[in-house]
Amino acid sequence: MKKIFCLILAAALVLCAFAGCSGKTGTDETAAPANADKTYTVGICQLVQHVALDAATQGFKDALTEALGDAVIFDEQNASGDSNTCSTIVTSFVSKNVDLILANATPALQAAAAATTAIPILGTSITEYGVALGIDNFNGTVGSNISGTSDLAPLDEQAKMLTEIFPEAKNVGLLYCSAEANSQYQVDTVKAELEKAGLTATLYAFSDSNDLSAVCTAAANDNDVLYVPTDNTVASNAGIIDGICRPAGVPVVAGEEGICAGCGTVTLSINYYDLGYATGKMAARILADGEDISAMPIEYAPQFTKEYNAEICAELNITVPEDYVAIEAAA
Repeated sequence: MKKIFCLILAAALVLCAFAGCSGKTGTDETAAPANADKTYTVGICQLVQHVALDAATQGFKDALTEALGDAVIFDEQNASGDSNTCSTIVTSFVSKNVDLILANATPALQAAAAATTAIPILGTSITEYGVALGIDNFNGTVGSNISGTSDLAPLDEQAKMLTEIFPEAKNVGLLYCSAEANSQYQVDTVKAELEKAGLTATLYAFSDSNDLSAVCTAAANDNDVLYVPTDNTVASNAGIIDGICRPAGVPVVAGEEGICAGCGTVTLSINYYDLGYATGKMAARILADGEDISAMPIEYAPQFTKEYNAEICAELNITVPEDYVAIEAAA
């Protein structure tokens, strides 16, 4: 009987060995991570191709690739400046059941928010989420399947920059696309700041690129300086503004670096690549670490840089303080 018991015990030990039994109660150091074989599909909807948005998308992709390597697959789509195309793009992402959506620019975010309440959505290059999503008394956290990063610069400091560089200016025209809610928010804020400083500030709204030239010409004729916010339509058509304002000798203060490089004199700007990179790190925390997007507050750029367009400033005989950095010419 004892011999039979020993044989049974030996057989049990052999079976346990083949089954992978272990005396450890903790995690096996040689075991693969639970999500080691998982791949993630990330849909990217970018409103339009221009320097700032392109940099944000690249920063996002670089950060997420660094975190997840080959485990992430990007489905990158560009809406060519059309809001309806944004809706078509994000609807296709939802039908494919992607793991996360990056919405680059406000119309892309609005389209994604309308398309799904289940798939995590990260926005980038969004100036003000409360305005973009129609949230009253926005407290910094959307609280649903949406979070992201903001490109909001200190608008009061941009207004102050204008008065410091152009102390003789009396009339300022604020040129923006009326179809972009966050552009309206910016010019309203800057207008109030300029009026506090005793300047006359007038809004010049254009509906799309078709009437930009006429509106810009009127603004340049009537004002000493123009201000343009972080506006996607302006960014995509900076050459039109430059072709009107530079020959007329009217300087433009821009809301961000890419626009300033195209038609501006000075700007107080963020780095859009860094903004996109921060968004990519948020995406990694959601996908790989399971962080709850509804509890993730909107993140803001940590620093801003005073920059100037050396070519235009030289042509218009504008001298900038030593703490301004020249914008590097595009390669």
